[in-house]
Amino acid sequence: MNKKDNFIQEINNGYSSKGDSIILGGAILDGEPLAEAHVKIPLKTLNRHGLIAGATGTGKTKTIQVFSEQLSNAGIPVLMMDIKGDFSGIAKEGKEEGFITERHSKINIPYNIAAFPVELMSLSKQNGVRLRATVSEFGPVLFSRILDLNDTQAGVVSVIFKYCDDNQMPLLDLKDIKKVINFITEEGKDEITASYGKISTATTGTILRKIIELEQQGGDLFFGELSFEIDDLMRIDENGKGYVNIIRLTDIQDKPKLFSTFMLSLLAEIYQQMPEKGDADQPELVIFIDEAHLIFNEASKALLEQIETIVKLIRSKGVGVYFVTQNPMDVPSGVLAQLGLKIQHALRAFTANDRQAIKKTADNYPTSVYYKTDELLTNLGIGEALVTALNEKGIPTPLVATMMRAPMSRMDVLSADEIEAINNKSKLVKKYSEEMDRESAYEILTKKIQSSNQAAEQEEQAPASSSKSEQSTASVVTKSVLKVVTSATFIRGVFGVLSKIFKK
Repeated sequence: MNKKDNFIQEINNGYSSKGDSIILGGAILDGEPLAEAHVKIPLKTLNRHGLIAGATGTGKTKTIQVFSEQLSNAGIPVLMMDIKGDFSGIAKEGKEEGFITERHSKINIPYNIAAFPVELMSLSKQNGVRLRATVSEFGPVLFSRILDLNDTQAGVVSVIFKYCDDNQMPLLDLKDIKKVINFITEEGKDEITASYGKISTATTGTILRKIIELEQQGGDLFFGELSFEIDDLMRIDENGKGYVNIIRLTDIQDKPKLFSTFMLSLLAEIYQQMPEKGDADQPELVIFIDEAHLIFNEASKALLEQIETIVKLIRSKGVGVYFVTQNPMDVPSGVLAQLGLKIQHALRAFTANDRQAIKKTADNYPTSVYYKTDELLTNLGIGEALVTALNEKGIPTPLVATMMRAPMSRMDVLSADEIEAINNKSKLVKKYSEEMDRESAYEILTKKIQSSNQAAEQEEQAPASSSKSEQSTASVVTKSVLKVVTSATFIRGVFGVLSKIFKK
């Protein structure tokens, strides 16, 4: 067999699947797309996580769109964190263009236009399904890690949560925990010291400043009720397609703390609530985290460890997590080692640092007799990528340059009217649109402090009122004396009778 035949056989063997799979595109050899070799990813392996990387304008977003379409068609819900706001077009049918049909004829994949069921979500006040969580749901450990607290400060946060649990004071939003911190360092200092030990005001001051920092990045919008229910991400429409849940994050690009807070809380909540699935035939949910460097660049060491731990464990819940970023080096090595599927679009080599990064990137991929990986990384065209995955036995597949299939849905954003139309039809928008502010730690402590202040005011007024009472008492005594004088005969008569009785 010649080189081409060997290559086709190797790719078809490496990317074969006994179970259901999705087709990403066709293999490329020496710059030529091959209609006989398709790059198929088994559904069974999609909970092994992945990476989609490449320079700006190389086709990452369209790859995510293709991936999401294929998942939705297979009845698998998708959660897409859309930082740039260019993913919403998946809700509408695409348009058959000449360059698209030409591309698909080269890789022998039929092209059909289609739209997919979409929910538009938001962490802020953008139109869509409001996503919220309570402080109590985070728990003291996760909340401390988000704030990047040391062990001493985290211990104080644990005391705060314990105090609120013991006194049935829900911690729902940031104003609740801020109120508790102020209370335990002022009015409630003696109460806390007696029951839980002495707490340093310097420590509580540091915690309070960290909370205010989170609040300034939009945490006040995220923490509160009604809390989002994870089951609402797992919906299938009446045609058997999985919902594509798009979280519109265009207004929080400058708020990485809020982004990482939400992402970590969501993964933790999914892990806690979803049952063990083991090696199922397909995942329950696939999550795409766009611009993943926003998480890792701002994350503390403790937070990175938490992310790495959850990524390791969440696979058994049937959830796949896919990080999308420009450079694979943006993802920490501990997380990168957990990723089974890697889709690498072109990288640009403008500087010496860029060239070094490309060499390191090439080293993360399997060696191939058909490609010089470091050179190919700079020569891939738009909509082309290097792909390697895991087969159904968990063995890495051969590295293959791939001409990606085109999205079936619109490759553009929705208009404001189209967004409004989707939201108007959404049951989830109605469900989560109402803001709740039931009685919680803030209200309970405010009442407690007010009652205490009123009692103190009454005590302060006591001396003034006693002088008045002395005057009234004097008049009462005067009247009493007069009564005693006028009734002296009666008193003497009484004592006279008593004295006679005792003498007997």
